[in-house]
Amino acid sequence: MKHPVDVHVGKRIRHRRWMNGTTQQQLAEAVGIKFQQIQKYETGMNRVSASRLWDIANVLNVDVAFFFEGLSEDQKSAGKPNDLPGDILTDKEALELLRSYYAIPENQRRRLFDLARVLSEAA
Repeated sequence: MKHPVDVHVGKRIRHRRWMNGTTQQQLAEAVGIKFQQIQKYETGMNRVSASRLWDIANVLNVDVAFFFEGLSEDQKSAGKPNDLPGDILTDKEALELLRSYYAIPENQRRRLFDLARVLSEAA
């Protein structure tokens, strides 16, 4: 059975890898493992050791703490209804939207954010 922390860390690895435009193969080669192991980490099937998480964080240019961000919020909201898909980080459209959003210059991005907020409140 998957442990919720392993699932959360795996989702954060996938999220960061995808935001960087890094493939599973590229990440695996950079940390010296096979891409199948990255797949297992990202699904929470296998736990990531501390040293391996350290290596992954270095390759993806984040602090190790990045992989644990939002963990307590996820646990608090477990079982509570919301308007988001069950796992927003596995939704390719959502991740593509995020990547595109952060490619926009900051001042334009802020205006787009405000527009999206107004449209969602009107819906």
